[in-house]
Amino acid sequence: MNKHLLPAAVAMAMAAPVFAQTSVTLYGVIDEGFNYTSNVGVNGTNHSVYALASGYAQRSSWGLRGAEDLGGGLKAIFTLESGFDVNNGSLSDGGRLFGRQAFVGLTHAQYGALTLGRQYDSVVDYLAPLTAAGSWGGMLMSHPFDNDNVDNTARANNSVKYASPDFGGLTFGGAYSFSNGTGFANNREYSAGAQYAFGGLQVGAAYLEADNPGRTADGAAAAGDTNFVADRMRTFGGGVNYTFGGATVGFVYTKTDLKNPVATVYLPASTLSGLGLTATRFDNFEVNGKYQLTPAFFMGAQYTYTSGTFDTADGGAKPHYHTIGLMADYSLSKQTDVYLQGAWQRVGGDHAGSVVDGGYLVGTDGPSATSSQFSVRAAIRHKF
Repeated sequence: MNKHLLPAAVAMAMAAPVFAQTSVTLYGVIDEGFNYTSNVGVNGTNHSVYALASGYAQRSSWGLRGAEDLGGGLKAIFTLESGFDVNNGSLSDGGRLFGRQAFVGLTHAQYGALTLGRQYDSVVDYLAPLTAAGSWGGMLMSHPFDNDNVDNTARANNSVKYASPDFGGLTFGGAYSFSNGTGFANNREYSAGAQYAFGGLQVGAAYLEADNPGRTADGAAAAGDTNFVADRMRTFGGGVNYTFGGATVGFVYTKTDLKNPVATVYLPASTLSGLGLTATRFDNFEVNGKYQLTPAFFMGAQYTYTSGTFDTADGGAKPHYHTIGLMADYSLSKQTDVYLQGAWQRVGGDHAGSVVDGGYLVGTDGPSATSSQFSVRAAIRHKF
């Protein structure tokens, strides 16, 4: 019997170091709560909406993250992440199985990481963490129509991405997303960004350009899965946060330019195309603050002023958006918290004579038939 057991024991001993060098982690978040939204326009009239809703402070999702030690400081890595709606179990992100992230690559402590697949752009990586939406507040704290993608509405398909190691607080990176079509620039995207942290100071900046986003199904920004369908989208911005004691204050500026926009994922398909827009611009100015009253309890506030420009062959309009967001969060454990948040938006200035004149908080059930909209949410969030 020992003669038969010995070879098996030797084989297991030889295999053990290989398995010890590989790790796969299951992770996720479930964010579910009750929403009240005022002034949701239905057939030209306003109605209040009461609803259970999933994924606001964070999108509900689960994923697998793996790494294999290849020796010499080099590792193979992968991430597969799937978003879903807690209320009905359906997939989000256009029904994709791994619609939030899906990539594989190599990483080295000295040289950084190179990854391939469906990934975040540089605005999300380097600038969004300085905003309320991209750090503690989530969807309701977004800028109008998430025009700059700080709330991560869109991911980039077909992406080659580099992320640097930490050079004394400085990190940087960039990505190029192929059109995967006959036209090299037909639905491609590229972005770059950097962030620097020293003590309580954190600064960041990023640039993103998408050529013909949403024009094809297989390009960098697939139809129905992008902020805007347009001939071109350019976004750039910068921000700063400073933490002292339990308080963090921040300022972020972003600018988005759109050429011939015809649709946005947040409005009915015919809304923008019916306006005959030749160009649209958004200038977003955000101030935000967060205070950690106790290790388990924080409060946050945000205000964003957005100057919009809608150009047409006959002139256009220049609406102004005022968005205010508040949040209180209490941790029941390291993995579970409950939160209460609310947001209000008012649109002033020129009117375009369409639904874009109404207040519309990202994530609500639809735009208001008036110039303002208010939404409040009470929710529970569990991380694993």
